[in-house]
Amino acid sequence: MLHDLTSGPVFEAEITPGMSPLDAVDLGVQVEAAGFHRIGVSCVALWPDTYQIQTLIADRTETIQIGSMVTNPYTRHVAVHASAVATLQEVSEGRAFLGIGVGAGLEELGFSYNKPVQTLRETITAFRQLLSGESTTVQGEYVSIQNSRLLRELNKPVPVAIGTRSPGVMRLAGELADVALIGARHLTHELLEEYRDWLALGASRTGRNLRNLEILPRVTLCISSDADLAIHSVKRYAAHYLSILGEQGPKIDSSLRDAIETALAQATGWYFDTDRYDPPELMRLIDNELAQQFAIAGTPEQCAEQLKTLLALGVDGASFNLAAVARGSMFEGLSETIEGAKKMLDLIAET
Repeated sequence: MLHDLTSGPVFEAEITPGMSPLDAVDLGVQVEAAGFHRIGVSCVALWPDTYQIQTLIADRTETIQIGSMVTNPYTRHVAVHASAVATLQEVSEGRAFLGIGVGAGLEELGFSYNKPVQTLRETITAFRQLLSGESTTVQGEYVSIQNSRLLRELNKPVPVAIGTRSPGVMRLAGELADVALIGARHLTHELLEEYRDWLALGASRTGRNLRNLEILPRVTLCISSDADLAIHSVKRYAAHYLSILGEQGPKIDSSLRDAIETALAQATGWYFDTDRYDPPELMRLIDNELAQQFAIAGTPEQCAEQLKTLLALGVDGASFNLAAVARGSMFEGLSETIEGAKKMLDLIAET
C-alpha cells in the first residue's frame, strides 16, 4: 500500500503530457501544491515520454509520489521499465511507483495485446525481481531475461498499481498489485461490488487480504468557475466511455445510444487531445446529466459534493484523470482544473 489510509482518503492526479515536456513538469509541481498525494503521467505513444517527465517532476517536488498512469508491458521490455523506475526511485528519494495496465491505442504500432493477463503477470514478476537487486532469470511465454541485474541497488521497494476494466486483469491486481485502479469511470455500488469480487478471487489465490490492497476508482475530473464549460469539456470523454463500457455503463435509450455511436464515429483524435474534433451533434446528444455520470465536473464546490458521493461508496480515495477545461491550450485548461482541484480538496479536508 502506498498511503496511510488511517489519515484519510488518498487522491491521485493523472496529467496527460499534450504540451511541451517542461510545461508538463510545471503542471506536476502544481499538482503537488494542490494537495494531491500522488501524480501519474500518461504513457501515450509518440507524445512526450512519461518516464523522463516523471523524473523531471521528481527533481522539482518534495513529497508527492510519482509514476506512470498507466504504462503497458508491450512497448517497452521489462528491463527498460525496471531501469527507468529505478532511476526515478533514486532521484525522488523513494517516491516512485509503477502504474501499469494493458494499454490502449497500440494497434497502429503493430501490437495485438496477446494474452494480456499472462503478459502482465510475467512483466510484474520480472520487474519486482529486478528491483529487488537479485540476479534475475525469467523464461516466460512473453518475457525473457537471463542472469540480469540492475547496476545500482535500491533501498526501498517500488509499489505496483494495476489499472483496468477487465475481469481477468482485475483478478491479477487482487493477486499481485499494491493498488487496484478501477477503470470503469461510471461507478455504481453494484459495479463496485463486482470489481471487489474479482479482486477477492485474485487475492484468494495467494492468501491475501483485501484490506492490504488500496482500491481507487478512476474518475475524470474537470473544474472551472464556469460549471457549464467544465461539463461541456468532458462530453467527449463521456461519449468515449459510454461506447466502450457497453452494458456496464448507464442505462440509456437504445436509439440515443445508436445516435451517439454514429456521431462518435465522425470524431477524430484522442478524446483527451485538445486538437481533437468533436462533432456538434455529439455534443448535443451528450447532455449535462449524461456527461456527469462519467465525470466529476463543475465548480470546486459542486465537485466537492460529487466527490463526497463517490467516497460514500466505500473506496479508499480517487484516482483522477484530469481533463482540461476547453481553453486555448491543454496546459491552460489543465492548470485551471488543478487550481479548482485545490479548492475542492480543501473543502473535502474540512469535512
